[in-house]
Amino acid sequence: MAWQAPLNWGARVQSVAARAASNRPVCCATETPTEAGWFRLAGNGRTLIAGGRLALASVVGRLSIVRHPIARTRLRMQESTIAAIRFGLGLGPGQQPETAAEILASLQTEDRVAQAYPTITYERAEELSRLHKETLDALKKREPGADDAHGKIKREINLLKPETLRAVFARAMDTEAPLRERLMYFWLDHFTASTQKQPTAPFGPAYMDGAIRANITGTFADMLKAVVVHPQMLYFLDQPSSIGPGSKIGKRQGRGLNENLAREVLELHTLGVGGAYTQTDVREFAKLLTGLFVRASDGFSYRHDFAEPGAETILGETYGGAKKASLEEIFEFLDDLAIHPDTARHVAGKLVVHFVSDLPDPDLVSHVAEAWMDSGGDLMTVYAALLNHPGAWVATGLKARQPLDFLISGLRALGLSGEQVMTMDKKLWAPLIVSQLDVMGQPFMRAKGPDGWDEAAEAWINPLGLATRIRWSMTMPQKISKTLGIPLADPRSFVLTALGDAASPGLIWAVGASETESQAMGLVFASPEFNRR
Repeated sequence: MAWQAPLNWGARVQSVAARAASNRPVCCATETPTEAGWFRLAGNGRTLIAGGRLALASVVGRLSIVRHPIARTRLRMQESTIAAIRFGLGLGPGQQPETAAEILASLQTEDRVAQAYPTITYERAEELSRLHKETLDALKKREPGADDAHGKIKREINLLKPETLRAVFARAMDTEAPLRERLMYFWLDHFTASTQKQPTAPFGPAYMDGAIRANITGTFADMLKAVVVHPQMLYFLDQPSSIGPGSKIGKRQGRGLNENLAREVLELHTLGVGGAYTQTDVREFAKLLTGLFVRASDGFSYRHDFAEPGAETILGETYGGAKKASLEEIFEFLDDLAIHPDTARHVAGKLVVHFVSDLPDPDLVSHVAEAWMDSGGDLMTVYAALLNHPGAWVATGLKARQPLDFLISGLRALGLSGEQVMTMDKKLWAPLIVSQLDVMGQPFMRAKGPDGWDEAAEAWINPLGLATRIRWSMTMPQKISKTLGIPLADPRSFVLTALGDAASPGLIWAVGASETESQAMGLVFASPEFNRR
């Protein structure tokens, strides 16, 4: 390949990344196409990346998305390209579902990647939680050998995050059902239960696979019930501290309600902020939830002696009231909550926002919500309604790829296998993926609050996040190639492998004009086309 570079883009992009990281303005003008190419310096000569249909620009040190003039004339994309970018994990080598029918059929296939790359079991999570508590107690009592024993358990727990993340990436590399992985990320965020609190750390992988992944193609009610009683969620929202004030233990110990779980289930997981519930409903629901309990020594249990006596009235209906409270009374309400019209509208809206646009089409949201209500919250029917609506197949570029999506799509585009991810030296894995997610603002399973990650593009296309993406893009291909012995692809073919007909003429020109293969491939990863979906 004869490399011609009218502009030294590698040096310019790296220089701009450094300025962006220091919060200095990096550009101030959009680009216009010229005969010399779509990537050129403009304004004050500090353009970051411009080309195709969108330009990433900075005004007074703040990066934003600037519409390129050609955005008014969208390029026509093949359905298979939209399927891969919007409902999958991006383009790359190998076959993947290309139509709505094929995507839906893939969800019904055996989950082979989860079997090939398992995480720890629920039973092992319980054991680690118990051992952590026991060795910590022994350490406090200064028992012989306690320091070593506790240190060993802590190290195993601390390894769960990077190793679970390996499994997530390995599954994404080898999957024949990319939407299954995307749905897992979506539901894991919808039912955010951060692993930041020490008691929850061992349960993170079991929560991801046992409560979320196992119910992706079932009913929303089944997933909701699995989530609400899982130790990960109970610990995260402090449910063990919630005791019925009228129970024997509540009276004897002067204990009372903790409304965290009740409030977040209604506000975030089901009805939504504008849903038809009141503070009285939150409190009544909190009373119904008393009895849900978890502790390190013996895991999850339902404690009748913690439950508030009597019936609760929630959303105008009465639940409980039996002489002996039971878990089934909670499940009865959750079943009703799962098919409430407000739940259908709220979650349908979130699905459309996540997969299609930050400004969702009201007709598409209504269509998905109607399918929800007609099917009783059957998730396959809901996914089919989303995929079969014309509004879901408009041109891509309406969403920003979140860091997890960006990194996974990057490795897939390079053609890495799940086995290569699992065997990658930790000296490469940690800086390549684990620390990058942290710096880009999306540490794995550690959202800052119960509302999860922000969907808006502005949350991710910001100075620090974009500078990190650019540095990763310009250095990652060469590092992977050198470490794993994978030859870099011809950039002129790679841009089409990674983006297909989503690649703009400007990007294709810039890739061909780059000085080196690694710079050219870096431009693909740093391009607006690759950073949006």
